[in-house]
Amino acid sequence: MTRIEDAVALLLEARRTGKAVAAPELADAATAYAVQEAVARASGWTGDGPAQHWKSGGPSREAVLAHAPLPPPGVWTSPADARAWPFHRRGIEAEVALRLREAVDASRAERLDLAGARGLVDAMCVSIEIVDSRWSAGPAAPALARLADLQSHGALVLGAWAPFVARDWTLQDCRVRIGTQPVQAFRGSHSMADPVFVLPAWLRHVTRLGAVVPAGTVVTTGTWCGLLPAQAGDEVEVQFDGIGTARVQL
Repeated sequence: MTRIEDAVALLLEARRTGKAVAAPELADAATAYAVQEAVARASGWTGDGPAQHWKSGGPSREAVLAHAPLPPPGVWTSPADARAWPFHRRGIEAEVALRLREAVDASRAERLDLAGARGLVDAMCVSIEIVDSRWSAGPAAPALARLADLQSHGALVLGAWAPFVARDWTLQDCRVRIGTQPVQAFRGSHSMADPVFVLPAWLRHVTRLGAVVPAGTVVTTGTWCGLLPAQAGDEVEVQFDGIGTARVQL
């Protein structure tokens, strides 16, 4: 198995050179998260506290959710221009991002349930995650290597913030336009049936070592459209009825 420091060195080299590298075999999820955190520290993405932007999600409510801090240089406001960004791949996920109204410590996170999590959210926005990989195998890389590589995160585009309003998410409509491809429509297609569902597990993860998650921290909560292919030159537009729109030029 690859040591934490060796996996960190591989990812830092891939980010420095812009060239994908062979993925390592990691021992467990704790190792993958340690790699994430070491890369973030070495890259200067965080100060003394947690990252300001995160991703969290999973395939179902029964699955173990995965979490990753997001690099500030790759978090953009819509409409965004990503033509100069060094992507290896461009996968599109249509998501809803949530923003915390107040700080959360480990004690509060441990007690948090879904109803309490809803009370922590002050705003929401449409978000576009551009999925990419530093591993040459891309989506075929080992799952733990993908977790270490920020869950294959490339960049995040955030639309305008709107007040958070509780709703029946099973009726939420979403439309995605990628370049000249036909517009694709989705309804109630979030894997958790409610994007707020990820908050308790995400907050317990971030606070597990004693950190306090500040008010204003943002988490994007998983795809409504699966993973859609895009290429350089495409304009991507995502719209969620009643929430807003986000756009990015690839």
